[in-house]
Amino acid sequence: MQKFAELPVLRVGLVGSGFIAAFHLQSMLGVRNVSIGGVYSRSAERRKRIAEKARNLGLGPAHVFDSIEAMATSGEVDALWILTPNDTRLDIMREIHGVTKSGAPLRAVACEKPLARTLAEAREMRSLVEDAGLLHGYLENQLFSTAVTRGKDIIWRRAVPGSGRPYLARAAEEHSGPHEPWFWQGDKQGGGVLSDMMCHSVEVARFMLTAPGASRDSLRLVSASATTANLKWTRRRYAADLKTRMGIDFAKRPVEDFARGILTLEDMDGHQVLIEATTSWAYVGAGLRIQLELLGPEYSMEFSSLSTGLKVFLARTLSGSEGEDLIEKQNAEQGLMPVVEDETGIYGYTDENRHMVEAFRRGLSPAETFDDGVGVMEMLMALYRSAELGRTVHFPDQELEHYVPQVAR
Repeated sequence: MQKFAELPVLRVGLVGSGFIAAFHLQSMLGVRNVSIGGVYSRSAERRKRIAEKARNLGLGPAHVFDSIEAMATSGEVDALWILTPNDTRLDIMREIHGVTKSGAPLRAVACEKPLARTLAEAREMRSLVEDAGLLHGYLENQLFSTAVTRGKDIIWRRAVPGSGRPYLARAAEEHSGPHEPWFWQGDKQGGGVLSDMMCHSVEVARFMLTAPGASRDSLRLVSASATTANLKWTRRRYAADLKTRMGIDFAKRPVEDFARGILTLEDMDGHQVLIEATTSWAYVGAGLRIQLELLGPEYSMEFSSLSTGLKVFLARTLSGSEGEDLIEKQNAEQGLMPVVEDETGIYGYTDENRHMVEAFRRGLSPAETFDDGVGVMEMLMALYRSAELGRTVHFPDQELEHYVPQVAR
């Protein structure tokens, strides 16, 4: 990989204009030395809208481009953030690879989770970015959550030296279902809730179990066991609701809306450690719920995104339109409601983008790269295969290299 000189400001080009792009823009308000140099998406209307949002936030000129090639070769951007649906990411990376090899003045690419739909696609993503000589970052926000970074620091600094490493990490993420139709389509998304949300859970759990400063592969994967289910959205009433709202026939081609997995790993001293992950699109509460735990011989830590310090109560006499002004995936507008007062910070997006921007600006590799994205896909494919076969899958497993989850086939 070529060496890059330090830049005073990193000019970012956004590839994508949906919900997650807006979330990243909001988080950039807390990032120094960054400017949104350009925006591209397939929809002319949406790319104009997201560019206008960037300019209104004072984040830079946010020039609108009608192709990735035009943005990459414009001289207006240094790095690209891939924020598009899962089924588009590999083709986008192939295009970035091509224009970079042809001389586009890029230095880095960051890709939103998950890196791809299968392990084979993830490996190609990594191969392309490396062959192009680009710095690369995997955008897994939960690793940069303020609670995770602070909690991990305390546990490993104060508790581990006196009693030993942590041996169990639990991670759960649940809400009532995605906003966009492609999430519900296995061939486009790559699966169901296991692909969409357990990618968060397994990586944040692996991160908490990994010693500070050590690479994620210091924990060797041993086995994977999983269960998937359709609990809510295949019921006639809810399948009809999806057809009305999303235009998809979920009854004919469903994907899982619940998944539970256990990953067994081994540290360099031969100690066994476990990841227990649960994800669901069938949870109806105040809104998005993230629960994390880390347990060791003489200690524990825990975090719940709904255990907020700020709550509001709205009586039944008050009524208002639906929205997400209190919490992501908000399910109610009345009663006692938790308020996540800084979602981009608490969920990790602000510190994630701060870290990526500073690494790329200085010409350095960030802490979370496409290598980690490949590792996540290996775990997810093993969990899917375990659920399909009804038995534990052991690593290494060559079948995972070209495995496609049943719901995506």
